[in-house]
Amino acid sequence: MRKSYFSGRFPNPVPSTNLLLDDGADFKQFEPFEGEADAAPRAPPPGAEPLQVVDINMKKAFNEGNHFTNEYMTNLLVVRRGQQFVIDVSCNRPLQPEDDFQVEFLIGSDPTPNKDSMVVVTFGNRSGGSWGGQILGSQGAVVSLGITPHPRAIVGLYRTYVAVSTGNGMQRTEKNPNTNLYVLFNPWSQDDEVFYPDDAGRWEYVLNSTGIIYQGTSNQVSERGWVFGQFEAGVLDACIYILDVCRMPIESRGDVIKVLRTASAMINSQDDNGVLVGNWGEDFSMGVAPTTWTGSAKILLQYHNTGAPVSFAQCWVYAGVLNTFMRCLGIPARVITNFNSAHDNTGNLKTELIFMADGSPDRRRTRDSIWNYHCWNEAYIKRVDLPPKYSGWQVVDATPQETSDGFFRCGPAPVIAVKDGELYHPFDCGFVFAEVNSDLVHMKSDKYGNLSPFKVDTTYVGILIYTKAMGGWSPENVTHTYKYPEGSPQDQQTMAKAEEFGMSRDHSELPETKLALAVRADPRPLGETVNVMVTFYNQSEQHKTVKAHLEVSIAYYTGVVSQSFRSEDFSLQVPSFQKNSAMFDITPQEYMPHLGSKAGLHIVVTGQTETDKVSEIMVVALNPPPINISLSGRPQVNQEMYVTVSFKNSLQMTLYNAKLVIEGAGLLEHREFHYNTIGPFAEISQKVKFSPQKPGLRTIVAVLDSQNLPEVTAMVEVKIMP
Repeated sequence: MRKSYFSGRFPNPVPSTNLLLDDGADFKQFEPFEGEADAAPRAPPPGAEPLQVVDINMKKAFNEGNHFTNEYMTNLLVVRRGQQFVIDVSCNRPLQPEDDFQVEFLIGSDPTPNKDSMVVVTFGNRSGGSWGGQILGSQGAVVSLGITPHPRAIVGLYRTYVAVSTGNGMQRTEKNPNTNLYVLFNPWSQDDEVFYPDDAGRWEYVLNSTGIIYQGTSNQVSERGWVFGQFEAGVLDACIYILDVCRMPIESRGDVIKVLRTASAMINSQDDNGVLVGNWGEDFSMGVAPTTWTGSAKILLQYHNTGAPVSFAQCWVYAGVLNTFMRCLGIPARVITNFNSAHDNTGNLKTELIFMADGSPDRRRTRDSIWNYHCWNEAYIKRVDLPPKYSGWQVVDATPQETSDGFFRCGPAPVIAVKDGELYHPFDCGFVFAEVNSDLVHMKSDKYGNLSPFKVDTTYVGILIYTKAMGGWSPENVTHTYKYPEGSPQDQQTMAKAEEFGMSRDHSELPETKLALAVRADPRPLGETVNVMVTFYNQSEQHKTVKAHLEVSIAYYTGVVSQSFRSEDFSLQVPSFQKNSAMFDITPQEYMPHLGSKAGLHIVVTGQTETDKVSEIMVVALNPPPINISLSGRPQVNQEMYVTVSFKNSLQMTLYNAKLVIEGAGLLEHREFHYNTIGPFAEISQKVKFSPQKPGLRTIVAVLDSQNLPEVTAMVEVKIMP
């Protein structure tokens, strides 16, 4: 086993020594260091016996209140770096001025002082490691020690020892798992790279264990509750295990940028046996459907317990679990939803949709896609590797899309760099820029297959970017943090700068058109007829005959069409400077057989005259029947309460393979209930007893998911008294 050495100057009368330490060993009480010759102990001074450590009290309740870590469900002390914590050391006698001792903190299997994985804390005039130490006082044989981890200390689980200097070496306490402690990032410390400047933000982005993830479409935003559960029992160990699995060097775990890069890669299993397996199809028989998850804790605990990737995830699941990882370790984090998100834009700002000569979409030749929404994360950190301007919110994305430095990961990319088009900064700014700024280029194909653009939409992609508002349950629009107003001088400057850094746009000169098209369809409850109005506007002096095409499909939220069930040609006469409309009814008898677990109708309309060609895309979300949650009982810690979740199937069809999931951080562990069928107009109800474990504002999330009904979600909040 490799050895390492450290030395220190001891106050008189203890001579200076060079001490040999076995990195991998756990040390016995009152044994000399390995390699030192056994020697008779020095005779104690008159009236004093040799100092011995009897007990170490980690003062868990006192410290965790000061460090905002009392929510963690663990028997071990959890502290934050850059901030003092206190331990009491009980000895066999009161401390004397000539006594010399040190506290040692070891992390990893091969701790060494030169990598800060073995930290020596001293309390006299003898120099120690990078952590600060102070004797705060004593009462009899008990001495109180204040210890301050360095603001860039390694994050993880440390072992604690107290060593007393003797005449022939150091006497070290035995290994005691109860004195292990976790050291986390500290957003309360101005010296830490994750410092967040106000209490409201720290509560929301670090301490809040429940959130909202936005889904749906830009004109019909929906939401689902997500239990981050960063304080639940075992979750902290699971997050550290993620870093262990990929063998992230211990000495790198104090660097928040490296931790974020690693986590972005490890939350997906694409190339490193990470946490989650992605699946954007319809067969989830070998795992759990992404729509069924209510939170992160069960996923992380399963991964920790089995060591095998968990099936299955889509973008919001990746974002929810990565958010839990970051908040658990003390990194301020939030989930972001980008509506109309461009994907697979390999180094350019063009997302091309191809239409055949008759106006119908050419699915075979269309390679790019626009997702109805895409979820990623932001982490709030100081970018010590960049000028101060680039500190603050950084995009971090665990959904596997493109490789970055050999792994499927993305970020941290400074949001301000994305907004200003400064894409040369690390990491992956160009990819994020394309997701929110790509131009949607409509291409027409002639009978020979030649393509030419007829429409470029610069506003469609990244039209709306949401996150949960601080301290509330409403959305916060953060679009302005990613992009300047469309067409403004700053926007034009940003796009020009992005092109300077290699991003290419479409600069084709499009033919002038005097024809405009609008498609309107109001949101409807699932199971009802959807009314679609198609309107053509003739802005010329000539009467126009418009040959039009309507296609209605069932599509995944990723924009990929799974089933096209209606394709129709029609024509309209549009007089000069007037408009004309056509109405289409899409009945439930048409769309319900194809719906599956997806709730979106993808509508494409094209129209052309002898001189003009126009097209529009619209996604209509269908609202499923609601579920209801009610609470009863005494809202107090350790008192019995009940949650009742009910659902009535208002549809004229049977639901198959339904699963009801209920979960609440600090309230109720993940619970599942299965139903083979729920018949038309049938009602189900589940009443679950629980005892709150923690006081404060708490939330319960419920999800009902089935084989042929999009997931239905609901939340309820309750204030639990101590």
